[in-house]
Amino acid sequence: MYSKELAIIKVESEGISTLQQICRQTFIETFADCNTEENMQKYLDKSFSLSNLQSELNDKNVSCYFVYVENEVVGYLKINEGSAQTDLNDDRAIEIERIYVLKKFYGKMVGQALLEKAKEFARQKAADFIWLGVWEKNERAIKFYKKHGFIEFGKHIFNLGYDEQMDLMMKLEL
Repeated sequence: MYSKELAIIKVESEGISTLQQICRQTFIETFADCNTEENMQKYLDKSFSLSNLQSELNDKNVSCYFVYVENEVVGYLKINEGSAQTDLNDDRAIEIERIYVLKKFYGKMVGQALLEKAKEFARQKAADFIWLGVWEKNERAIKFYKKHGFIEFGKHIFNLGYDEQMDLMMKLEL
């Protein structure tokens, strides 16, 4: 694990401003270089508005977690079950919709800790598998998921602003 103190804590409503900040920052760090400013801004404004994030936190089928390193939020995890899943809506499955870490923490086992949290969550829910969508051009993330046993099983469209992008759908049998 990470050599410094690491904690994964469920996001509650009072953490919504911090959630918005880490969502926006990690998304920008991950995708700004590969997308237009217009498409990025449209996506950020829609997906990471306070009202949208509050709606997600209020959904009983959505769970969000912060990952802290030495009391600093350095990433987050969003898990969907049941009707909150973005594509499959399979009661035997748990979706990882978002798993993001600040760039300065890449390679420091923080993403792996969030993935382990998702697996633990899925096992507690007696899920058969975990699935996710990852942009076909996000080679770093695809390599990470493959390293952890995920396999590709399909594709779906992801809209980033006005740009239709292709996501690889990957799953991990539990």
